[in-house]
Amino acid sequence: MEEILQVGVISSTHGIRGEVKVFPTTDDPTRFEDLEEVILDTGREHRILAIQGVKYFKQFVILKFKGIDNINDIEKYKGKSLYVTRDQAVELGEDEYYLADLIGMEVYLEDGSRFGTLTEVMETGANDVYCVETQEHGEVLLPAIHQCILHVDVEKNRMTVHLMDGLI
Repeated sequence: MEEILQVGVISSTHGIRGEVKVFPTTDDPTRFEDLEEVILDTGREHRILAIQGVKYFKQFVILKFKGIDNINDIEKYKGKSLYVTRDQAVELGEDEYYLADLIGMEVYLEDGSRFGTLTEVMETGANDVYCVETQEHGEVLLPAIHQCILHVDVEKNRMTVHLMDGLI
């Protein structure tokens, strides 16, 4: 399991006073209001940034960090990811999982045979779709519904599925 979880990506600067537009990669963009800090992955290191202010503009979150008051101090981080530690993560409900915990999960059929590895989660309107890379069938798309996804064990990195008719 990942110890840090991505909550956004810096897309561009906003104004000249060090604010940035962040594309949120979390289901609840307003969660930034409850955060005191985020972790910036600079590419070489992780840097903790204290949040001073939060605003919204279209689909973006505008963040102002303490100690960064100039566009030149933040511009170099465009395209970089922002993270929180797992203890700062939003509490999950029943049958909810962090995407970072699902990617790379081993997928087994209900008879116990190994089916493949979950490589991607596609978020659609009705339900998520799990992309599973298999040896025998290539990429197989599984709807994230109770009839198909029987059991998920994050601790064991294992998912058990039922292949409904027409999925292969």
